[in-house]
Formats: sequence, structure tokens, C-alpha cells
Amino acid sequence: MSPPDSGDEKPGAMRRLRSWLLAGLLVLAPSVLTLWVFYRLLNFVDNILGRFLRFSFFDYRRIPGLGLLATLILLAIVGAIARRFGAGPLGRLWDRLLTRIPGVGILYGSTKSLGEALLSPGERAFQKVVLVAWPYPGVYRVGFVTGRAPADLRRRIGEEIEVVFVPHTPNPASGFVHYVPKSQVIYLDWPVEEGLKVIVSGGVVQPPARA
Repeated sequence: MSPPDSGDEKPGAMRRLRSWLLAGLLVLAPSVLTLWVFYRLLNFVDNILGRFLRFSFFDYRRIPGLGLLATLILLAIVGAIARRFGAGPLGRLWDRLLTRIPGVGILYGSTKSLGEALLSPGERAFQKVVLVAWPYPGVYRVGFVTGRAPADLRRRIGEEIEVVFVPHTPNPASGFVHYVPKSQVIYLDWPVEEGLKVIVSGGVVQPPARA
């Protein structure tokens, strides 16, 4: 009796090997990418002050982690001072000084407003997940309601207006601001976190179906 032909086994083994490699890639790639981004972020923060904190007994080499520690201490000190004096005359004087400098005032005011909206406890920059027709009717993009339009704008348009931020994929930190009539906004029952996952993943991740 002749031995079985192993020709059919090789393609099967190759398919299994390929499936194992793909499974390993799907498991490791997100973790490695996340750790790499986290490492680069920490290294960037560490290097802000770390480049200046060099001592003779270390041959003036940068000490890993020292800049990060110094940055955290500096943030804590500035935060404590801001909590105590930020809303007082000194804080208002500093705001007026920076906002009156041409060019600098626009950057400072917009950055401060964005930071307060994103980082202030109890406040949420993104309130609801919505769909808006863009770039033309029949095609929709995911957006986030960030607030109501000013009263004069509502009077000019003649109806209630929502301020909708439509982010880019895969970087939700940049995007477009739209003033959309409330009647043209489609409100979704997605949590904000689910909407961000859809944008960052390029639509690969979708919120679970809800009854």
C-alpha cells in the first residue's frame, strides 16, 4: 500500500500557519502600537525639562524620567497657584495681557477655551453623538454637539441651531465646526466614547446594536 500523498497537507499547513500569524498580528499590533505611542508621549514630556536638568556627576547626560518628574511637579505647583489665584485680579490681569497681544491673543484664547472645555471637571466638550449631511445630502458624517449657537445667529437663520464638531479620521483632535439647523441633525443614542471609536477606527468598530 502506497503512503498517502502529502501534497494536500502542505497547503492546509500553510493556511493554518497564515491564520496563526494573522491572529498573532491582530493580538500584538494594537498593544505594541499603544505602548509605542505611550512611550513616545512620555519621552516627549520627559525631554521638555529633562534636557536642562543635567549634572556633572552624571557627565551632563540626560537622566531618563527626571524631566517627567519635574514636569509633573511643575504642573502641580502651577495648578495649585491657579486654583488659589487664577480667578483673582492677578489671573484676570494675565489673561488681559496675553489676549491683547496681536496674534498671541487668538491662540491663547482659543487654546484656553478648548482646554477648559476638555479638562474641566463636570463639563463635557462633546455632549451628543449626531449625524450631519456632509459633504452633500444623502451622505452623513459622525459629529458631536458641542453647544448651542448664539442668539443672533439663531435669529439670522430663523430656527434653532446646533454647533456640531465633525472630526477627521483617524485623528479626532482636528476637524470642522458646523452650524447646523436642529431640524437637520440626526441624534444618535451612542455614548460619546462609542462615537470616538467609530472615528478613530475608520468605521471598522461599530457600536453594538441596541434594542
